Amino acid sequence: MKKEQIAALFQQFEQAAYHYKDIECWSARELQEVLGYTKWDNFLKVIEKARAACESSGVAASDHFAGTGKMIELAKGAQREIDDIALTRYACYLVAQNGDSSKPSVAFAQTYFAVQTRKQEIIEQRLLEVDRVTAREKLTKSEKKLSGILFERGVDSAGFAIIKSKGDQALFGGFTTADMKRRLGVPATKPLADFLPTLTIKAKDFANELTTHNVTEKDLRGDQQIGKEHTDNNKAVRDILLQRGVKPESLPPDEDVKKVERRLESDEKKIAKAIKKDKQQ
Repeated sequence: MKKEQIAALFQQFEQAAYHYKDIECWSARELQEVLGYTKWDNFLKVIEKARAACESSGVAASDHFAGTGKMIELAKGAQREIDDIALTRYACYLVAQNGDSSKPSVAFAQTYFAVQTRKQEIIEQRLLEVDRVTAREKLTKSEKKLSGILFERGVDSAGFAIIKSKGDQALFGGFTTADMKRRLGVPATKPLADFLPTLTIKAKDFANELTTHNVTEKDLRGDQQIGKEHTDNNKAVRDILLQRGVKPESLPPDEDVKKVERRLESDEKKIAKAIKKDKQQ
């Protein structure tokens, strides 16, 4: 396939995209023409194969294949509505995979939508990783804030460590911090929170904020009063999670957040370098 042909097809696919209910989609009628299918009935057979492939992969086809209408021009300026299907990027990928790959446009579409789908997956994964790193940073700040307030109220660093451990025990249904490290395979020298999923990190942060607020509002002092308050708050957070069907101690561990943070920083440097290079060209 020549560069000119590739560029033309790329432009066709880009221009055919539109938003249906705030979701990027492609009209099946327009895709039919771009992929070189002259008869709608023949193209419908390809779509049905793609729909079946979607269902067999465990994904609801209704989320990716939506029946719509399309207005077409008739003689003397008249219009008529015909059946159409709004296809998501994933649906287009499946259509291309089930199409006639001997057609150059179909072969191109297989690569085009595979790459576009992969791009979306990478973006979604990056956003999840950024959210987790941000949550971990916020937890660190809430712990420092709580530690400072407790120090002013007669709790030293050893006492704060004990209070934190009791909070973990309440949040994790009786499992101590050390228990959870063993349970999740976390190295003894590393913080448990670095390996917790985002939901649990946010749960711990919320409990910290509750304790910080109530220690000040209730004017609590000393290890015993503050320790009970922090335990009660973690228990309350645990109860909320349990009501929603989530057991914090049963959630699987996540990748070391420090590794995720380094990877994100490395990606940012690469992006900045690429932007700088583009500007220089």
